Amino acid sequence: MLLASAVVVWEWLNEHGRWRPYSPAVSHHIEAVVRAGPRAGGSVVLGQVDSRLAPYIIDLQSMNQFRQDTGTLRPVRRNYYDPTSAPGKGVVWEWENDNGSWTPYDMEVGITIQHAYEKQHPWIDLTSIGFSYVIDFSTMGQINRQTQRQRRVRRRLDLIYPMVTGTLPKAQSWPASPGPAAAPPAPPCSCPQCVLVMSVKAAVANGSAGPLQPPAARKNMPESGAVKVPPPPGPGTKPLDSTGTIRGPVKTVPSQAIRRQASSTPAGANAGSPASPPGANGKTGRVALATLNRTNLQRLAIAQSRVLIASGVPTVPVKNLSGSSPVNPALAGITGILMSAAGLPVCLTRPPKLVLHPPPVSKSEIKSIPGVSNTSRKTTKKQAKKGKTPEEVLKKYLQKVRHPPDEDCTICMERLTAPSGYKGPQPTVKPDLVGKLSRCGHIYHIYCLVAMYNNGNKDGSLQCPTCKTIYGVKTGTQPPGKMEYHLIPHSLPGHPDCKTIRIIYSIPPGIQGPEHPNPGKSFSARGFPRHCYLPDSEKGRKVLKLLLVAWDRRLIFAIGTSSTTGESDTVIWNEVHHKTEFGSNLTGHGYPDAHYLDNVLAELAAQGISEDSAAQEKD
Repeated sequence: MLLASAVVVWEWLNEHGRWRPYSPAVSHHIEAVVRAGPRAGGSVVLGQVDSRLAPYIIDLQSMNQFRQDTGTLRPVRRNYYDPTSAPGKGVVWEWENDNGSWTPYDMEVGITIQHAYEKQHPWIDLTSIGFSYVIDFSTMGQINRQTQRQRRVRRRLDLIYPMVTGTLPKAQSWPASPGPAAAPPAPPCSCPQCVLVMSVKAAVANGSAGPLQPPAARKNMPESGAVKVPPPPGPGTKPLDSTGTIRGPVKTVPSQAIRRQASSTPAGANAGSPASPPGANGKTGRVALATLNRTNLQRLAIAQSRVLIASGVPTVPVKNLSGSSPVNPALAGITGILMSAAGLPVCLTRPPKLVLHPPPVSKSEIKSIPGVSNTSRKTTKKQAKKGKTPEEVLKKYLQKVRHPPDEDCTICMERLTAPSGYKGPQPTVKPDLVGKLSRCGHIYHIYCLVAMYNNGNKDGSLQCPTCKTIYGVKTGTQPPGKMEYHLIPHSLPGHPDCKTIRIIYSIPPGIQGPEHPNPGKSFSARGFPRHCYLPDSEKGRKVLKLLLVAWDRRLIFAIGTSSTTGESDTVIWNEVHHKTEFGSNLTGHGYPDAHYLDNVLAELAAQGISEDSAAQEKD
């Protein structure tokens, strides 16, 4: 046990193994149910506090988040933080994603950034906590240490996360009864979805003939929706847990099984629960729903869903019936809740399978790609051009400004009419010189541009820090390796009319060079060879040709810290997304994806690679 004051943050585990925080409002909502104890029912409907989370329910007994329209389960946890840290002050740090919306940092990262901000540090390097980023408070920007790509960050104030004082349980699970810090029970929610869930549980606990319904719900329910409880079907019916609460994982069976009669194999339901009175074994509470077979449970769920539809609960797309159509969450969620509570197997869909690779392909079936020469190419370390100083390189891209405007230099944030505020190694140019980039027209201290160039790859190119316009030919720091590409006689989902281009990247581990984060130190190369897929269409071949240019310029991979595993000094993807799932799209890296080819063309263009680049490389 832990005696302290703390801030409670509820978090969920994403597919990359990172705990992501719920918002303060959602955490308050979950915490209110936890403090109310088992009397609150043990389920949290997140859509009550955030409409974007309408499909989600948290089951506090199993500590899982359940998505009603897909059946997806994710672990959740109740985590404690110092009340003087960011969540205890209502401070949220966020970064701007590619869609222009804002994403909160993981809680520990946000706390680290806020601590540095309060200490009035000019910047904070996140390498020590496993992220290859620098947060610059003067520009409110996030800088990727490997690629120098910048994103905006912001600090905003929100609700303070819930506070607890006293004896704090180390176990992050739902307590059987409120502890010393518990608040008085919250009044039951009257929204239609909660009324339905609570009525099912009340019916089980009270041994009534069926789920209770409020008068308003009964008034809106059509006569045809009434369901009568049949007489007990005899021995073999699966018993019901005494609390009517979901226990254990949801089983998956073919959807046709929902319509079959209940199996004669009894389920091992628990006889009692922490909420049961002394000596009670829950037998009385099993009478109501234990008498229902699968068919009647499904009918009951559909009847209950009519109540919710009539009450105006928002609909969500459900893909577990015939086709894909907007169906009320009850058709998916309540069927699962009722059948799980009765100990019956539940299936909303056949669970999708991850298909990373195509069926086996013989050597004779592998063909070269028309219009693309060769089937593989290697890359080696390319040294930067020597003989030109940074000042000589930048001179090609700049025009001197004799009378600078009274504006800020967005690199050092000092006025252009004043000397540069850069405090690092001193360039050889005067700090008060100002230049304008020839193509985009943005104006900076030349002193600042030279310093920025020296901190980059020093390959003879320059990228405008404001609009990202590239001057010269941008190259990267990709370690040596091999890229293979060929046709295989299989089609990708969403592209049934063409074959598939398979790309195989192979990079061995090695020693970091002077252009890498830690020169002289070894680096790892996990997951190689990496297989990627493109449709063999006109646009797919166009993407391949540009990827070949990116490979030659060492822009596909870099050495840094993996955002998936947190491992440092390892080979990572470098801002150009690839599809690594052949026959599915469970991780978001597969097909079908109608916008992928256009998106990757835009990512390549951001690296200075376009059709003109491909033509120049060919020449």
